[in-house]
Amino acid sequence: MPKRPRRPRDPNELAFQVFQEAIGEAPPPPPEREKNAAAVALGRLGGAKGGAARAAKMTPDERAASARKAAKARWKSGTD
Repeated sequence: MPKRPRRPRDPNELAFQVFQEAIGEAPPPPPEREKNAAAVALGRLGGAKGGAARAAKMTPDERAASARKAAKARWKSGTD
């Protein structure tokens, strides 16, 4: 999902920015950093095989405990 541009919190700056965008004089957005394709591929490879290798080394009891901990973290209330 593309990131939306950040808006200023100050009402006057926000009004000025909206006005500039409306008349087509908004400053150009900053260029996005390009990712190194080799680093992306290497990271994806490690992530793809890491979980399976970790699960293969665990005993059934350890896997159950890990799953229990993960489920608890997913369902934890964010209001604590």
